[in-house]
Amino acid sequence: MINDIQSECKKNMEGSVEHMHHSFKSLRTGKVMVSILDGITIDYYGTPTALDQVGSVIATDATTIVISPWEKPLVADIEAAISKANIGVNPNSDGEKIILNFPPMTVEQRQDTVKKMKGMGEDAKISVRNDRQKANNEIKKLEKEKDITSDESKAAQDTIQKITDELIIIFYYKSNN
Repeated sequence: MINDIQSECKKNMEGSVEHMHHSFKSLRTGKVMVSILDGITIDYYGTPTALDQVGSVIATDATTIVISPWEKPLVADIEAAISKANIGVNPNSDGEKIILNFPPMTVEQRQDTVKKMKGMGEDAKISVRNDRQKANNEIKKLEKEKDITSDESKAAQDTIQKITDELIIIFYYKSNN
């Protein structure tokens, strides 16, 4: 029982940290990364499909991404999806490929990126704390129902705290790298 609660708590906490790390990839930094397009999908024969599944997506330099669809008719759909996604750049097409030229980041954009990153980090911390509280409440409920002793409850809550502390270290490592 206690082991199930602890393993579920750890799994949820790791998921929160991983979600934060994945969210960081969507932020624009000095060098453009193709991961900025990860959330963009197009309708491909009735199925929402990621851009990298319908063509090659390559960052040719620090400010340019080139998308070469495998099927020529998809160019217009990809352009529309990128425009709709509002990623801060307008797509340019030559009929065969789409070029995204990102302007250099301004000081304001950098400050906005830092704010977004801090917000994502705070959301992850709150999620980890909520997972800890949920697990501790389940353990306290077991103690109240006399399924476990108070010593077992205390030991289990200490283990939950150790799991939390380990993940906080991982959290800070990932958010600083």
